[in-house]
Amino acid sequence: MELNKNKKIIVTHDGTFHSDDIFALATLSIYFEKQNETFEVFRTRDEEKIKNADIVFDVGGIYDKEKNRFDHHQVGGAGKHSNGIEYASFGLVWEKYGVDIAGGEGEAKIIEEKLVSPIDANDNGMTLSENKTNIFPYSIQDVFACMRPSWTEETLTNDEMFLKSVEIAKILLQREIVQAKGLIIAEEKVLEIYNNTKDKRIIVLDGKYPYGEKLGEFPEPIYVVRPRENNMSWGVNCIRKEKRSFNNRKDLPFSWAGLRDEELQKVTGVSDAMFCHRGLFLAVAKTKEGAIALAELALNN
Repeated sequence: MELNKNKKIIVTHDGTFHSDDIFALATLSIYFEKQNETFEVFRTRDEEKIKNADIVFDVGGIYDKEKNRFDHHQVGGAGKHSNGIEYASFGLVWEKYGVDIAGGEGEAKIIEEKLVSPIDANDNGMTLSENKTNIFPYSIQDVFACMRPSWTEETLTNDEMFLKSVEIAKILLQREIVQAKGLIIAEEKVLEIYNNTKDKRIIVLDGKYPYGEKLGEFPEPIYVVRPRENNMSWGVNCIRKEKRSFNNRKDLPFSWAGLRDEELQKVTGVSDAMFCHRGLFLAVAKTKEGAIALAELALNN
């Protein structure tokens, strides 16, 4: 392929693709689209094309941030995230361009911890979690592994499926940016409510804010009361013992498990109680007052 110098030339390796090179290009695509700059992508190991490219990632054997060289396969690697995970190409590209496309350092950091670091860890052969069964979680790596051409698809190319994968990754990355921006705003509101709550064992929120990580930083909260998605009911949610754990600091009462409407109302004495999940992490009432009453009953149970 002939290089067109009227565009930014981006080069990565050819052949099989992985999540780190997919998301590295997704990051660069979003960045250059925001800058109204055009670019062209080449998947190759041709040394002359690598040498003459504007940006090279996941190939070339060089990490030089200022020269837009983002490989991590060379002897000694290319450094580590602040959490100790070695950089792969996604992390190297994100370290330079993430703040610009995410809109701020806070948003970029959230995405680095949630998405970038796990992808880099996987690409470098690092296991992040212990598997306790012979069933494995379906990960982001599995999503993009299934995008590779199967041995039965003789007319389908890696280049074609790589670019389709990048479009999917762009959507996911843009959604994570939206979520990160919302999380930062929500954490400020949650913290303000927490600080202004006298009995911090029950935190009553006035919006559908994501709350788990912020309230999990404090020892007192047991339950959160907040409006539900349709604003037609209010929920009582248990605070988890640990991030991404299903273990609660205190379960809802066992006698409520799976009950609905009149059955739950009879057991609790709360006239507008609607539902209690049999997993004992969620109960619902029609009103805020009803949800607070359920939380207080559960707290004293």
